[in-house]
Order: sequence, then structure tokens, then C-alpha cells
Amino acid sequence: MWARIWAFLDGWFFGPSASGESASARLIRGLSYPYAVVRDLTGGEINLRAMGLVYTTLLTLIPLAAFSFAILKLFGAGSDLQPVIYQFFSALGPVNATKLTARVMLFVDRISGGVLGSVGFALLAWTLVSTIKKVEDSFNFLWRVQRPRSFARRITEYLTLVVVGPVILVMFIGFSHRAIDSAPFRDLSHLPLLDILAAASIKLAPYITVIVFFAGLYLVVPNTRVRWRSALIGALVAGILWAAVGRVFTAFVVHSTRLAIVYAGFALIVAALLWTYLGWLILLAGAQLSFYVQNPTYLRLGLQQLRLSSIELEQLALRAMYLVGRSYLTGERRWSVHSLTSELGLPGIAVAEMISALEGAGLLVVTDDDDLIPARDLGQISLTQILDIARSRRAGQFTPRAVPIPAVDRVLAAIDEVRRARCGELTLRDLVEDAREPLGNARVLAMPGSH
Repeated sequence: MWARIWAFLDGWFFGPSASGESASARLIRGLSYPYAVVRDLTGGEINLRAMGLVYTTLLTLIPLAAFSFAILKLFGAGSDLQPVIYQFFSALGPVNATKLTARVMLFVDRISGGVLGSVGFALLAWTLVSTIKKVEDSFNFLWRVQRPRSFARRITEYLTLVVVGPVILVMFIGFSHRAIDSAPFRDLSHLPLLDILAAASIKLAPYITVIVFFAGLYLVVPNTRVRWRSALIGALVAGILWAAVGRVFTAFVVHSTRLAIVYAGFALIVAALLWTYLGWLILLAGAQLSFYVQNPTYLRLGLQQLRLSSIELEQLALRAMYLVGRSYLTGERRWSVHSLTSELGLPGIAVAEMISALEGAGLLVVTDDDDLIPARDLGQISLTQILDIARSRRAGQFTPRAVPIPAVDRVLAAIDEVRRARCGELTLRDLVEDAREPLGNARVLAMPGSH
């Protein structure tokens, strides 16, 4: 039943009703973004990763706070860590947030400087790096990144993030407090309009901090290039959700008596676990939205594994080589994987895998600027070579056993012989120079001599 409902909604959001430039079509295309995120959340994969991150949060909260406290003490700002921790637990209500903040700060204060040296420092650094790696793995999963950071980059960038992050956060909070407490601000706050603006700014400051923090994570953590516009949109929506869900959760914790009755003394811990889970879920949902904003071709595919048929793979290989060869021959702008993705209307992973196969076969070269150029003269690249690369791609690691069946083998050999005879000695140059029909998006390329 649910499969039919999702299939119907997919057909409505991504079918003919979403095409065109009418107001209704634009509205449907706009609503397809939150729909895709909700659909992926119901799939379960994002929920499982959020649950796993709850465990890593509990494992790392005290070491991270201790590490940040030790760094901030060097700048004389150790006490500024407490408001940050309080803000993290603020959705549990003022009383519970104060209790948890006091407990965390008590643990942090008990960690002496000797613990942060030698073996203790190494274990602490390992805990933080492994935890941030789990966060990166979740973000890379949402961004369809196949290659994580190298070990050297991971150590360098993670430790830099852990050292610089608390300093920047506390500096931002400190400057905000100093600006609010400054004499000019107090003088201006007595004016009626500015008084209202000042009160609104103070109330919005925590949410702006969350949005900026989310945007920074979306830009830095995935091992790929994220545009600031995509990161900002995802962070803005996630920040608003954070505020809205936080208010509802606060009301639930403060006014719910059943939670305290069922869990007794553990009610505070259970509430903290639930809020941590909701926080990670919101953060991952925002990351998914930012991915869709930057890669709208994935909206319909979602988190499903992409599987192209053999015909679609052949068309993709010919189209990609045609576009790259034509731009090289005519001196037009060079193509990249991203621009090919937009031109062909395919998910980026399909184009990236095909380009990787063509590069491995020595037909394409990817420059340092991610531009695509032919690896050799177009006249030396036959269409048969391109089609063989597309036909030889496998859907997985399984290798079928060769079972000789003469009747089947003869039919397959005859089909392959006809294909090779049809292509003959045609090269990529012949295909590019055949300008009888203009190229259009999502149209099968005409083979030379076809009718």
C-alpha cells in the first residue's frame, strides 16, 4: 500500500504536472524538495544514522567539552563554554538544561591538565577524530561521495576543526555580548523602535548562531565542493526546524508527567537522548536538502541505488564523448562532470562513473581544473571502443559463471557482429562532424548513416 502511495506521489511531483513554466508547475517543483526529504526520512537509512550519532555524541560530549575547555583556558575564555553547553540542552527546559550543564561542567572541571598530556591526549584526540569521521561518513552518504578524506587530511582537518571551532564560536558569542552591553547600544535601546529591534535581536541570536553553525558544517564536512547557496538554504530550513521542534519538545518535557512516572530518575537522561536524536535528524535532513538544492536531478531517485540499462549506458557513453569531442574540436567551453550532469539530465553519480570508466580506458583525460578533454585524436577513437566500454560495465562485484550454450552463444555472437559491422570504421570525429541534426537535451544521438 505504502509503495503505491509513494509511487503516486512520485508521479505527481516529478511527472507532467511539474513540467512547464506555469505557476502550478513551479509550485509543484518547489514542493518536490521538502517532499523528497520527507520521503528519504521515512526510508529509514537517515534515521539509523541519526541513532548512531546519538551514541557517538554521548561518547564524545565530555572529551570534546574538556578539549575545548583546555583550549579556551589558554585564551582566558574558559567560562564562555558554559552558555554553549546550556544552549545545546535548552530544549529540555530551563531546569533540566541547568542541571545537565552543571553536570557536564563538573566533569570538565575534574579533568586535570595531566590527563590532556601524553597518552591521555592521544586517546582523547583519537576519540574526537573517530567521532567526526562518523559525522563525515553520514554527510558523504547524503552527498553520494564515494571517496572519503585520506587519513592524513582527516587528521589535519579534524584537529584543526576541533581546535579552531570552539575559539570561533566563543569569539562570536563574546562579541555579541560585548556589543549588547556596550554604552552606545544601551543608549540606542531606549528609543522605541530600536528597543523592539534590540529585544528581537537578542531572541534571534541563538537561532542565528545555530544556522551559521549548520551552514559551516554543510560547507566543510562533506568531501566535495558545496556551494554556499545550497548550504545556506539547508541550514536556514534546519535552523527553523530546530527552533520549532525545540519549542514543542520543551513544552512536552516541561508539561509531561508520564515521562517522569515511567522512567523515574532516568527521565532526564531519556529526554536528553530523545532531543539529541531529534537534533541529529534535523541536521541530516538539512544536509539532504542542501544536496538536493545543488543536485536537483537526484530528487526523483532519492537514496535508491541507480541502475541504468545497457541501452542507457551506451547512450550515456556516446553522448558524453560526443559533447567532449565537439567542444574540443570547435574550441567551445570545456565540459565537466557537473556540466554534463546538467546537460544530460542524469544523476551525477551515473555520469561520474561513466567518465571514470572512459578515463580508465584511455579515451578521456580529466584536467586539474576538472575539465574533460579527449585523451587522443578524435579520429583514433572508434565508436566500437566507446560502446564496448559501456557494455562491459557491471552492476556489481558478482562475476557470472561461463556456461557454454551453443545456440545462445551463436545468437549473441551474431548480434555483436552486426553491431560492429554497423559501426564499421566510424570514429568519434565522424560522429562530431555529422551535423545534420542539432543536438537536443534527452534525445538519442543519430548514428551516421541512420534513417
